Amino acid sequence: MQSFLLHAGYGALILFAFLEAACIPIPSEVTFGFAGVLAYQGHLNLALVIILGTLAELAGSYVSYAVGRIGGRPLVEKLGRFLLITHRDVDRAERFVSGRGAWAIPVGRALPFVRTFMSLVCGIIEVPAVEFGLLSLLGTAVYSAAIASIGYALASAWTSVYHGLSLASYVIVAMVVLAIAAFIVHRVREVRKEAQEQRLRDPVS
Repeated sequence: MQSFLLHAGYGALILFAFLEAACIPIPSEVTFGFAGVLAYQGHLNLALVIILGTLAELAGSYVSYAVGRIGGRPLVEKLGRFLLITHRDVDRAERFVSGRGAWAIPVGRALPFVRTFMSLVCGIIEVPAVEFGLLSLLGTAVYSAAIASIGYALASAWTSVYHGLSLASYVIVAMVVLAIAAFIVHRVREVRKEAQEQRLRDPVS
């Protein structure tokens, strides 16, 4: 993933951001964080990382929103396991929106993990498309700017301490790989756990 970001640049950023917002299990923290590192190294521009990443995420969010709006909760529950989404994920996001009103959308889109399912839930509960887009854009812009800037700042600190050591690049790569692997393993376990609980509740099916 980090190699693709390095060589494909903005194209990879746009692709990863779009897919993550469309509920494909790609941790956005890694995407924007590493893009921030690349910006510090001069491979990318930090402002463009934030702008293009935000717009790509907005486009992906509308895909998730459309799935929730058109297919409703039954479709999400039927296909969710293929995207490593559990019923609990949707329930939590739905309660988050219901309890906080419209402002839950930008807040939710700026929170790790919750942001992944926010668009689906907004579609399910039929938030108006324009309102969803504007509020989602606000939250996504804050999130992408924060994570990319953190990556940029950490790269600066790392370079100042370990300047000239080739080991630094290998450590960054290892951290990225471990983060992605841990995220996917966690999601697979959650999906399997819920599937097992469902079989115990309904052994006939």
